[in-house]
Amino acid sequence: MSKVNRTIGVLVATAALTFGFVSPALATPPGIPPASTARTELATLTVRADGPMTGYSRDKFPHWSTVSGSCNTREAVLKRDGTNVVTDSSCAATSGRWFSPYDGATWTAASDVDIDHVVPLAAAWRSGAASWDQTKRQRFANDLDGPQLIAVTDNVNQAKGDQGPEKWQPSVASYKCTYARMWVRTKKTWGLSVNSAEKTALNGMLTNC
Repeated sequence: MSKVNRTIGVLVATAALTFGFVSPALATPPGIPPASTARTELATLTVRADGPMTGYSRDKFPHWSTVSGSCNTREAVLKRDGTNVVTDSSCAATSGRWFSPYDGATWTAASDVDIDHVVPLAAAWRSGAASWDQTKRQRFANDLDGPQLIAVTDNVNQAKGDQGPEKWQPSVASYKCTYARMWVRTKKTWGLSVNSAEKTALNGMLTNC
C-alpha cells in the first residue's frame, strides 16, 4: 500500500470510528490483568539495568511456529484479533478486518497488519532471555496463552521496534493502560526484569487507568 493510500485509510478509519460508522473489533489477547493486579505485579519485578545486546539475533527466537495443520502463530493471531477473517487452504488470511488499538486504524488487508510482540524480542533479551535456551525463547516468541502477541498496523509496529514503554507508547491515549497491563503481565509470567525508567513509565501508565 502506498503512503498516500495508507494515510487516507487511517483518516477514513478514524473518522468512521469518531462518527460511529464503524464498530471495530478490538484485538483482545488473553490474560490481561486488572490494573490493580498489574500494579501489584510490577512492584514484584526485579529492577536492574538492561543487559547487553551481545549475541542477540531474532533467529534465536524462532517464530512463527506451527499451531495446527498448516496454521502458524501469526495466522492464529490474525484470526483471533480480526473480524470475519477468511483463510485459504494454506491458512493465509485472504480477507477480514483488523482494528489496531495502538493507533486506532482499521485495515482490510492482512499485509497491512503485523503481529507485535508486546515485549519485543530484543527487550526480552536485555532483561533476562539471553540466559534462556532456544526452546524457551521459541515459546516466548509464540506465546498465545498470555497478552504477548497482538495484531496492529505494520508501520506502527516497525516504529516501535525494540523500545520499552519509557521510549514508546501507543498513540491512542486510552489504550496506554491496557498496554501497560499487557507488558507487566508478560514480564511477570516470563520472569523478566525491568529497568528503572521502564518501571517509572509503567507506574505512570497504570496510575492513569
